[in-house]
Amino acid sequence: MKKLIIAAGVVSLMAGSAFAEDANQKAGTAAGIVGGATAGAVVGGPIGAGVGAVVGGALGGALTPPPPEVITYVEQQPAPPSVVVQEQVVIGKPIPQAVVLTPVPDNPRYAYAVVNEHRVIVEPQSRTVVQVIN
Repeated sequence: MKKLIIAAGVVSLMAGSAFAEDANQKAGTAAGIVGGATAGAVVGGPIGAGVGAVVGGALGGALTPPPPEVITYVEQQPAPPSVVVQEQVVIGKPIPQAVVLTPVPDNPRYAYAVVNEHRVIVEPQSRTVVQVIN
């Protein structure tokens, strides 16, 4: 019975994401479902996989990768000085407050910085990393 409920939750999240207009949103949801299911399976077996998929889908959909024009803009800008931080820069996690962000002029939903020799695109309100460019 539990498996049926979990499967129904996963299917409903996938169906909901199928109706999203933004392709990046769909990609984030799909990645969240897969990543959540994998992590949940390791921790809690089959039930953990179902719960992880539901939670991962919800969180993955909330983290939208930047559009191609933002990535191109950040790649083409002269690199500001690289900031060295001890923390690992991870997509989905906030960037340290010590890092100065440069806004993307044509898309205020994104800003960027160079951290540990990598260009990093973030959502400036929460300072959440959405893309790391190697």
